[in-house]
Amino acid sequence: MPYGWSRRAFLSAAGGGALLFGAAAGPAAAEPGADAYEGMRAVWRRLFLGDGFSASAEPFRTRLAASGEEAARWVGSMAPTPESLWPDLGFATDPEKLMQSFYRLRAMAEAYVRPGTGLTGDASLLAALLTGLDHLHARAYHAGQVRYGNWYCWQIGAPQALLDLCVLLYAELSAERRADFCAAVDHFVPDSAVASYSGTSTGANRVDLCRVLALRGVVGADPAKIALARDALAPVFPYVTSGDGLYRDGSFVQHTWVPYTGTYGAVLLGGLGLLFGLLRGTTWEVTDPGARIVFDAVERAWAPFLFNGLVMDAVSGRAVSRGIAAADARQVQQDDHTRGHAVLAAILLLAEGAAPGDRNRWRGLVKGWSARDYYSRPMADRSLPLSALARMAALDADSSVVAVPEPVGHRLFPSMDRATHRRPTWAASLSLASRRIAHYETGNGENTHGWHTGSGMLSWWGSTYGNGQYADAFWPTVDPYRLPGTTVARKALADGAGGDWGASRPDAVWVGGTTDGEFASVGQHLRGLGSTLEARKSWFFLADTVICLGAGIRASDGVAVESVVDNRNLGATGTHDLIVNGATQPSTPGWSARFAAPGWAHLAGFGGYVLHGPGSFRALRETRTGRWSEVNRDGATTALTRRYVTLWFDHGTDPVGAGYACQILPGATAAQTSARAAAPGWWSVLANTEAAQGLAVRSLGFTGVNFWQAGAVGPLEADGPCSVTVRERADGTASVWVADPGRTLGALTVVWNRPVAAVVSRPPSVVSAEAGARLRLRFGDLTTAAGSGQEVVVRLG
Repeated sequence: MPYGWSRRAFLSAAGGGALLFGAAAGPAAAEPGADAYEGMRAVWRRLFLGDGFSASAEPFRTRLAASGEEAARWVGSMAPTPESLWPDLGFATDPEKLMQSFYRLRAMAEAYVRPGTGLTGDASLLAALLTGLDHLHARAYHAGQVRYGNWYCWQIGAPQALLDLCVLLYAELSAERRADFCAAVDHFVPDSAVASYSGTSTGANRVDLCRVLALRGVVGADPAKIALARDALAPVFPYVTSGDGLYRDGSFVQHTWVPYTGTYGAVLLGGLGLLFGLLRGTTWEVTDPGARIVFDAVERAWAPFLFNGLVMDAVSGRAVSRGIAAADARQVQQDDHTRGHAVLAAILLLAEGAAPGDRNRWRGLVKGWSARDYYSRPMADRSLPLSALARMAALDADSSVVAVPEPVGHRLFPSMDRATHRRPTWAASLSLASRRIAHYETGNGENTHGWHTGSGMLSWWGSTYGNGQYADAFWPTVDPYRLPGTTVARKALADGAGGDWGASRPDAVWVGGTTDGEFASVGQHLRGLGSTLEARKSWFFLADTVICLGAGIRASDGVAVESVVDNRNLGATGTHDLIVNGATQPSTPGWSARFAAPGWAHLAGFGGYVLHGPGSFRALRETRTGRWSEVNRDGATTALTRRYVTLWFDHGTDPVGAGYACQILPGATAAQTSARAAAPGWWSVLANTEAAQGLAVRSLGFTGVNFWQAGAVGPLEADGPCSVTVRERADGTASVWVADPGRTLGALTVVWNRPVAAVVSRPPSVVSAEAGARLRLRFGDLTTAAGSGQEVVVRLG
C-alpha cells in the first residue's frame, strides 16, 4: 500500500498515546513483543524501499532492471580473498573500501527483494549475499576488530548498510548470523558513541548514529537500544550558539566551522524523517517538543538555499568536489542539482510525520522546486533511491497540491557567513569567511582547490537560464584563483592549503551585514588564505542588481592581485557573444583585452555588468581542461573541457589601497546594461574607503553603509564599526536596520540625519531613541545579538 500517514492514521497507530511534539503521553505501554519488532521492520522496509509505484511504469521499470543487471555484475565479479570481497575494493588498509563492499551487498539485496529486477528471490543471488556477509564479518567487521582509518566507515557507513541488509534479508538470515552482526555493530558503535554531544557525535552525525542504534535494536529486539537512540536525538534539536547544529538565524553548521545546509543538512533531515517514521506509533515515539525547531527550520534554514531544484554550493562544503567518482561503475555525477534533489526527498520524508499545515506547505514547496528544475529533472536523477522517486511521483500526481513559486527576499545567515538574495527572475548566494567560518573545507582528499570560496564568492542563477552554471563540470575546470566575486592574490597554493576540516579560518571578525528582508548591505573584512592580502569588500543587494565595492586592497606577496567580477561557464562549446561598450568582441578562445573604466559589458544568455573602475578592467575567453581527480582524490580521471568568459579588475602586483566598483545585472539585455551605465545619477556612492563603504539609491528609498570604523557617511553616523541599512517607504515610514557583524560592541550610537516625527517601534537592544530634526539611536550590548540586525521603525517628519 502507498506509504503516507494521515493525521487520523497516526492517531490510530499511536494508540491514543503522545503525538510527535504533542501533548502528554497516555498510559505506559506494555513490553513490546516480537510482533512489534516485525512491525517496525516492515515500516523500515517501506521507508527504505518505497511503495505505491508500479514496477512497470517509468522510471521505475528501467531503474529496477538496471538494479538487477548491476547485482548480476557484482555476483559475477565477487572473488573473496583475505583482504577483499571484490578485487577493486581491498579493505585491508582502507575502511572506505570495506564500507563500499557493504554498499554493494545492500544494492544486491535490493535486487533480491524488489519485484521487477529480474533477480527477485534468485537463489544464486541469495547465496552470494550470504557468502559476502559472512566474508566481511570474518575478515573485517566483527567484534574484537581494531578500527583503522576513517571513523565514519566503522560507525556510520558500514553499520547502516549492514543493518539495512539484516532487515531486508531478515527471514533468510539465521539467528546466529543476526546475533553475530549485532555484536559487530555493538563493538564499533557502543552506547558510549552517543554519551557526549561532542566530537563526531553532533548534528547530522548524531542522527546517523541514532539510526544505527535504533535499527540495531529492531534487528536484535533490544528495547534499550531503541530507547537510547530516541533519547540521544535530544541534543540535536535545540538551537546552538557555537559549533555544530542549527542556529536561531537559520544557519546550519557541521564540522564546527563549515556551512553545511546542503549535504549534512540533507542527511539530518532525511535521517530524522526515517527515525520519526520508524518510531511513530511505538513505545519509543519521539515526543520531545524541541523537535519542533527542526520542523520550523525547513522553511527558515533549508528553503532559502533551494532554487529551481538545486541547493546552492555555498552550503555544501567539500561535497562540491565529488562530481563523478572513479569507482562508480555507473558514472553518475553529483552536483548542486542532485544534492538539491536529496534535500527535496528529505523534506518529503520528514513531511510524512509533520502536522497537516506543515506537510501541505512543504509539499507545495517541493512540487514547485521540482517542476522548475528544467536543467536536471528529479525524476531522471539516477542518484535518488527508488523510495525517493516514489514519493516524488506521488507528489507530482497529487493534483490537490499546488506548486509554490520562488519567493522574493533577502536572507542573512550571520552564524555561517552566508547570504541569499531572491528576485522574481534570479537568485544569488554569497560565501564569506571569518574567525567563525572557514574559507573552505577540505578533508579526505576532497575539495583540494576550494581555497578562495570564502573570499567573497558570488554565485547567481536565472529562473530560466544558467541553471547548469556550477553543475556542468565547474569545479574541476574553473580557474580556482578566479572564482566569481572574489578578491585573490594569485599566490600558488598547495592542494588542501590551510588545513583539513575547516582549519582555514582568517583572523577577521567584521563579516556580515543588515537586511530589511528585501534588500541588503553585506560586508567582509577579507584576509587572504595563505597570503598577506587584506581588503574591505561590500555587496549591496537590490532590485535588479548586486552592487560590489572594494577598498583598501593591499598585499606584499610579489604576485598579482585581482578582483573577479564574474567567471561564467559557457559549457563545452559555448560561443556566447560578449559586448563591451557597444562593440562585439572576438569569440576566439584565448582572446583577452583590457578596457578603460568606467565601461560596461554584456554576455549573451546571462546578463550585464557596469564596471565603474577605477582604472581599467580585463576580459578573457578561455578553454580550460580539468579532471574531477584533480580536486578530489577519488574523482574520475576523464578529461573535461569547458569554455569560460571572465571579467576582472587587475590591481597589479603588491597593490596598496586599491579598490573597485561594479554592478552585476542578472538577466539584463545589452540595451538595459548600456542604459544603466549611462545613468550615473541612478545611484550615489557615498563612500568606498577602508573606513566605510556605502551607497544610496533614491528611487528605491535605500541607503546602506558598512562602517569599518566610527565615522560619518552621507546622512548616517556611527560611533563604532557596524552595518546600517535604511529603507524609506511611500507611506511615510522607514526602517533602520543596525547590526554589529564583529560582535564586539558593548554600546553603539547611530545617527540618521533625516527629520523623524516619531519612533514607531524599537527592539530591546535600543536603550534610547530620540526623534526630531534627526534620529539618534543608542544601543546597549550588541554582542549577544550574534550579528543579527536590529530594526527600528520610524514615522518620517
